[in-house]
Amino acid sequence: MSPPERVLLLHGLWMVPRSMTLVATRLRSEGFDARPVAYATVRGGPEQAVAALIEAADDGPCHVVAHSLGGLCVLAALERHPELPVHRVVCLGSPLCGSAAAQGLTRLPALGRTIGRSTELLTRGCRPWSGAAQIGMIAGTQPLGLGQFLGRFKGPSDGTVAVAETRLSGLADHIEVATSHTGMLVSPEVMRQTVAFLKHGRFIH
Repeated sequence: MSPPERVLLLHGLWMVPRSMTLVATRLRSEGFDARPVAYATVRGGPEQAVAALIEAADDGPCHVVAHSLGGLCVLAALERHPELPVHRVVCLGSPLCGSAAAQGLTRLPALGRTIGRSTELLTRGCRPWSGAAQIGMIAGTQPLGLGQFLGRFKGPSDGTVAVAETRLSGLADHIEVATSHTGMLVSPEVMRQTVAFLKHGRFIH
């Protein structure tokens, strides 16, 4: 029997690896070897996340499931190091086109500091994707969160990230699920779609 496929898990802003516990549990039940990757989102930022991903990926071929900021960090890592053996990436509500909520926070000095070293990547977003890894995006449409008041979204959102902010050019697949930004981490439908993409490179439409 071949060993289970490794899946690296990258959490979002202000989160810790434990926030991905239910995601890891579901993936392990499907035969994947799910491993959280730790980084400090404010004090360490994307540079620390990129370094942690490179170290974790050195163990061999893998997939990645990343929530929010984590998705931007994954694409940044793959852009700088295209040799990394990452086959498929599922982004959960990642504002790959830049975050209006983060931009709103930067206009409030006291709150803007809470984003720390992740500010530039969150506000700028990623360049259109053209790398070898297949990138799938799950966007939420249940607007529960304070981000909508900071970002003044146009169109549907998950309360923190607008669906439009997730539609980066070059994605292999994109799907919308009725869940909030944080709710993605506990949503059975999000997990069903995540497993489908990791196994087949496409969501269930």
